[in-house]
Amino acid sequence: MSDGVTEQVKKFLFKSLINRGGESEVESLEVFIPEQLQASYSFYTWPSAPVLAWFLWEHRRELPGKHILELGSGTALPGIVAAKCGAAVTLTDSANLPKSLQHVKHCCEVNGLLPSQFRVLGLTWGLFLSSIFTLGPVDLILGSDCFYEPSLFEDIIVTVAYLLEKNPQARFLCSYQERSADWSIEHLLHKWHLQCEHIPLNNLGAGSGIDINTLMQDHTIHLLEITRI
Repeated sequence: MSDGVTEQVKKFLFKSLINRGGESEVESLEVFIPEQLQASYSFYTWPSAPVLAWFLWEHRRELPGKHILELGSGTALPGIVAAKCGAAVTLTDSANLPKSLQHVKHCCEVNGLLPSQFRVLGLTWGLFLSSIFTLGPVDLILGSDCFYEPSLFEDIIVTVAYLLEKNPQARFLCSYQERSADWSIEHLLHKWHLQCEHIPLNNLGAGSGIDINTLMQDHTIHLLEITRI
């Protein structure tokens, strides 16, 4: 119970069958996410987050030693998976939402992350506050379901464009739930000199017996890789 709001803990299990010394072995990771169902949207794990988290899990060999920044972390499922796979992770949410930032930290502590594995910062899309200048080098930027409100699209793109300008080798991996066929970020990407590639999700989780449609909870979810032109 937190601030009179009922909290429940959701368990996410990531697993893969690997071949080690000629023998098959299951490699797995458990992540526990406390959710406050009657609170605001940032206290709930939306379907885009497990999709991005599974993609990171399937590319976990690339994560150790990487510096990863998650935008609009919410319950921080993708960021926590990345941290547990060896990345140094900075988790952010709006600087105007201290309770959301506190909840991000709570999610990390529930999963036993050490202070050396993560930090939590207030970072508001479209605003260049002091926190954005203290990030240091970034190898990978994450975002799940950031593109939910068209009026915020350019704020997100501006922030990503700045981060990629400072870290030209980095990329922005973003999963989002399709809510309207009319919504597009193409003109904003062009305006801010960014390019986008769709990453196919057809086989995501297939090697682990995961049905991608079940993972998406019957929503249409896309995964984008955004980089500088």
